[in-house]
Amino acid sequence: MNKSLSILSSITNDLNMLNTNLKKMVGAKHPILYAAAEHLFSAGGKRIRPAIVLLVAQATTSNHNILPEHRRLAEITEIIHTASLVHDDVIDECQTRRGIETVHNTFSTKVAVLAGDFLFAQSSWYLANLNNLEVVKTISKVITDFAEGEVRQGLTNFDSSISIDDYIEKSFYKTASLIAASCKGAAMISNTNKNIQNDFYLYGKHLGLAFQIIDDVLDIIGSHKSLGKPAGSDLKNGNLTAPLIFALEESSKLHNLLNREFQNKDDINKAIKIIKSTKGIQKAKDLAQEHIQASIKALGNIYHGEANNTLQLISHYVINRLN
Repeated sequence: MNKSLSILSSITNDLNMLNTNLKKMVGAKHPILYAAAEHLFSAGGKRIRPAIVLLVAQATTSNHNILPEHRRLAEITEIIHTASLVHDDVIDECQTRRGIETVHNTFSTKVAVLAGDFLFAQSSWYLANLNNLEVVKTISKVITDFAEGEVRQGLTNFDSSISIDDYIEKSFYKTASLIAASCKGAAMISNTNKNIQNDFYLYGKHLGLAFQIIDDVLDIIGSHKSLGKPAGSDLKNGNLTAPLIFALEESSKLHNLLNREFQNKDDINKAIKIIKSTKGIQKAKDLAQEHIQASIKALGNIYHGEANNTLQLISHYVINRLN
């Protein structure tokens, strides 16, 4: 996240405060649950989602003031995201996340599932305590979307008939929904009008989709370090992502590997090699770029000042993760 640290300089103190608060907020009575939650938050992570919430707060308040409710929404956003990662890691059987062992590896699958549930429950409780019904409606929908995305992904594993539209829809549920809803929620807390709220929703939606597409490109070409999880893990689990879907249009051999679910020892490496030899990665990058442009367009010319510039820089940062 080094590249992005400089662009987030205006909210560095706010992010430090967020890290301190996260550990306090997950203070479970049961030592194992507390240890599991603390294990996650100690691992760091990019904190890009709460950073976006804080920047939307700055962009939509008269004196660029971040209200206590904005801070709480940023914390809730990170807790929801982290809960989804714990469950994702169980489903995908990931061994490491953010450079450390996953919760189910360190403790057990049962503890990981319970820790994820606990974090979702905590986020709901804090959300209810915002005492803002519209924000509650907007954010609570995200938890439903996560489940919908996981089910869709599970039902289409190794299914070569999946289209790019199906993939975008699933990516919305799994990634973009949270960013879109939390951007809108931050604008709601600032009492902006419905048009501005919807603009920020679109900004978050397109940014989230671009983020997911780039993640999926990095799964093919990136390092373990840039991903926070082992490269090729999406392929191994049969998750059909943009580079793979585009590459399938060009390669019958890839279809064969997919149909046998990469069962042979070298199948994943062969698949990665084939994807790299097609236009799959470039087409995926182009698709991500389209969503980045849409995110910047959604910001429009209505918002000015440093926070708005930083939100645009975050859009560019998402694409630059490939460099």
